[in-house]
Amino acid sequence: MHSSEPTITNARSGPPAGVYGARRAAQLIGRFFAYPVHTVLRHRALISSMVRRDVVGRYRGSVAGTLWTLIHPLLLMIAYYFVFAVVLRVRFRADSGSGDFAFYFLCGMLPWLAFSEAVGRSPNVILENSNFVKRVVFPLEILPLNLMLTGLVTEIFALLIFFSAMLVTGRGLDWTAVLLPLILVPQVLLTAGLCWFLAALGVFLRDIGQVMGFVLTVWFFTTPICYPASSLPENWLWLLDKNPMYPIVGAYRAVLLENTLPPWTPLAVLWVVSAAAFCLGFAWFYKVRKSFADLM
Repeated sequence: MHSSEPTITNARSGPPAGVYGARRAAQLIGRFFAYPVHTVLRHRALISSMVRRDVVGRYRGSVAGTLWTLIHPLLLMIAYYFVFAVVLRVRFRADSGSGDFAFYFLCGMLPWLAFSEAVGRSPNVILENSNFVKRVVFPLEILPLNLMLTGLVTEIFALLIFFSAMLVTGRGLDWTAVLLPLILVPQVLLTAGLCWFLAALGVFLRDIGQVMGFVLTVWFFTTPICYPASSLPENWLWLLDKNPMYPIVGAYRAVLLENTLPPWTPLAVLWVVSAAAFCLGFAWFYKVRKSFADLM
């Protein structure tokens, strides 16, 4: 009597190692981009509440109250306009007057107001909210995001001033104004990414908050906001290619003033850079936030 033993086949079924590795990499990349967005959506109610409290509380007790949200950007724009249009008599075109300069200047200031306010405050945001650091359940990553949204509120009020001035002077708005969200989204992504990065860096390097005031001043004057790009010396034009605010300012002027489509190549590059800054800034903040409690 012969007993036959079953033959055991050791063949492994499943995708090859290369396919598995590619699938795993795709999952990691998808998570890398999706997690910041998921965090924002999950805490949207808390973010909205804190932004509202920041905007209202900033001017609580003053006579004008929340109207300072409108008055502050207006006064800032008037001051810059007086210096550059009246005193220095800067013109964007040879045949343009001070009125044309005002609109070109104000249009360039719109994104800068939101960007500079958020980035300038971000290095100190964790230090100023140290009471939240040791609360395990509090999502610290929303604090830099609140700054970006508060700056965006300031820009919205400035946009109301700008649109009102356009309508009162009879300039009006063309259909190209509907393209503004295509510029606003990468601006928001870039600002949020830098806020996350600087907020975390500010915990390790306390002096970064003081340095950023100087950096933003230099950044403002190297961005063609209060002067035309042609005024820059030729050997300094390379700065424009490295400055992400330059395509943003140029695109704002294209769709709101010149009634033309923005240059698509710089805008596409801006989208890529802004998305990368958004994800990398969040990843850096999320990685080092566990060290905050030991450093406070």
